[in-house]
Amino acid sequence: MEKQSKIYIAGHNGMVGSAIHRRLVIEGYSNFLLKTLEEVDLRNQHDVQLLFAKEKPEYVILAAAKVGGIFANNNAKAEFLYDNLMIEANIINASYLFKIKKLLFLGSSCIYPKQAHQPLKEEYLLTGTLEPTNDAYALAKIAGIKLCENYKLQYGCNFISCMPTNLYGSNDNYDLNNSHVLPALLRKFHEAKVNKASSVEIWGTGNPLREFLHVDDLANACYFLMQHYNESSTINVGSGEEISIKELAILIKKVVEYSGEFFFNTDKPDGTPRKLLDVSKLHSLGWKHSISLEQGIRDVYMEKFSKK
Repeated sequence: MEKQSKIYIAGHNGMVGSAIHRRLVIEGYSNFLLKTLEEVDLRNQHDVQLLFAKEKPEYVILAAAKVGGIFANNNAKAEFLYDNLMIEANIINASYLFKIKKLLFLGSSCIYPKQAHQPLKEEYLLTGTLEPTNDAYALAKIAGIKLCENYKLQYGCNFISCMPTNLYGSNDNYDLNNSHVLPALLRKFHEAKVNKASSVEIWGTGNPLREFLHVDDLANACYFLMQHYNESSTINVGSGEEISIKELAILIKKVVEYSGEFFFNTDKPDGTPRKLLDVSKLHSLGWKHSISLEQGIRDVYMEKFSKK
């Protein structure tokens, strides 16, 4: 990307989009197209095409999505499927129609089968049954991957996709009904500390294994891929390291300095038993994450809760 190029970051107010925006500003880019949901409904094909016709972006980073944790994914499946399908289809098709130089689509590691071998290689996509608690969101993301692949195959578009692991960092969602596990636990432990609660409830058994990546590391990876990656096949982005939910709870308890106990509500779902991405493909290109999990959690906690 040239420093003067107009770059459309769809979803710039979200955790991922805002991190990518910050990274590009640091790198010297300043010509951005940034629109809120109130300004442009990305689910509306006509509105999206009008935006592209008027603004004429040269590069597109598609980070816009309807996202949430287990509760939200499992209780609003139609909404998650419809909204995400429409957003990605409209933006990817408009990028083709208006001859965008390059597009990066951000997916999710939930696209892989629930019982796939670990760590998850890119070629495991569509080889088994999805985790039922977030299959609607996963199906939408798979459709986005396949749109990028096939627009490249049929029309020669330089559309690439990457699959981030579980993310955390600045501008995360801390709503207990809609957030992912790490920010939810941070909020629970912090509020328990402030309220001097004797214990914290955690959903599930604590046994599932998860991989986490700071969103600033993801932003660095996205910038790297926009510079160096042009393949039609998707690429995983993660730390390549995993931790159990129980171990994560212990780490967050330590960071928050909470003195009470925690317990697991085994009537609540665990989700996928293990989810670790194989990041050897990305490592082979020369990129690795730089923010350790404990340091990342400390930074996030200080930023979000230190004054509360």
